[in-house]
Amino acid sequence: MSRDRERRTRRARLTLAGLAVLAAAALAGGGYAAAVLLNEDHGGSGTPAAGGPTGKPSGAAPPAPSAKATAKTPGEGPKVTLHKPTGHANGVATGFKYSPVGAMSAAVYWLEEYSWLDDQKARQQLEAVVSPDAVGYVDKEVSEVRKLREAVGLPPSGGTTSSVTFTTSVNAIRSSALPVEGQKPGDVIQVWMNYDRYATGPDGAPDKQPLKDQQTNVILRWQGGMWRLTNQPDYVKHSSPPVSYLPDSPYAWRDGWRQVQRAG
Repeated sequence: MSRDRERRTRRARLTLAGLAVLAAAALAGGGYAAAVLLNEDHGGSGTPAAGGPTGKPSGAAPPAPSAKATAKTPGEGPKVTLHKPTGHANGVATGFKYSPVGAMSAAVYWLEEYSWLDDQKARQQLEAVVSPDAVGYVDKEVSEVRKLREAVGLPPSGGTTSSVTFTTSVNAIRSSALPVEGQKPGDVIQVWMNYDRYATGPDGAPDKQPLKDQQTNVILRWQGGMWRLTNQPDYVKHSSPPVSYLPDSPYAWRDGWRQVQRAG
């Protein structure tokens, strides 16, 4: 799911440096895997679960906002309450409504559920949610999973074991409807996500180098009664990068960043 493969691989290697010896020992004894990032800019697509165009956060602040605009920051303002999925199949949450929050909820759940180091499960997940019009999308993202496996010393294809787990947590989102010709307003939505990812090894030890404050994005299209991931050029050309997310930044609030909360 990631566009900047070189940058992603470099970060993955740094993140997993402390686990390299452990990974080698695991391979000799039957195998387990540890990884933290596949798609940091996609993001991800970089995709999946994600997919979508990759844009880098803008380093320049927008013009000084009015006093009213500076009254809130993502940390102070209302949060977006995600919709609960109504089902689960093929490794992904399902049943998200046709609405902006429905699209945002799908993006968050799919990113948090994505199998970053199991190429077979990743393919299953992607085939369940990627638009059939996104030719080559699934194969590209599965290829990225395999490259990440090789980067940490694992065979290019295979699964993981319960001895190593990953936790991805989305902190905030920024969504925008893309003005795509031939599509109704709201049918195509870009969702940027700020997230953290942690790994836990066989001994339950915490990740000493977690990936924190990462940003990735996906484009979702309402198709066949559900939200689907896509990277079609006609959609990508309308996408835009965000201002960097900071919880105490009025610029991030003005740009549309909102913290997320799960439904009770």
